[in-house]
Amino acid sequence: MERFGWNEKRRALLDGLAEALELLATVGCRQVWLNGSFVTAKDEPGDFDACWDTDGVDLDEIDPVFLDLTAGRAAQKRRFGGELFPNVIEAGSGLVFADFFQNERDGSRKGIVVLKLGGAT
Repeated sequence: MERFGWNEKRRALLDGLAEALELLATVGCRQVWLNGSFVTAKDEPGDFDACWDTDGVDLDEIDPVFLDLTAGRAAQKRRFGGELFPNVIEAGSGLVFADFFQNERDGSRKGIVVLKLGGAT
């Protein structure tokens, strides 16, 4: 909470992210990569960007909001405050999202945050 939730806006985003992580963990997701201005020192990030590991996930049981990437992920943004992509190929780069997230627009590399779910090591 201290690292990412130091103000009201960030705490609201953390609440939405926590709900998403809990739902993903219940269907077998073990790892999520977190990216965007939320993982920086920006006081008022607009949202968070994340992608989730599809390995072991029961796609028949997953909340449909995680698979709804239409309208700029509007349903995810309304519910969670951010965007959560399955870790599949990002069309513009040809990279899986976890790798895509580690590249700046200018091509330089950057770090992202990896969250382990469900007691995964």
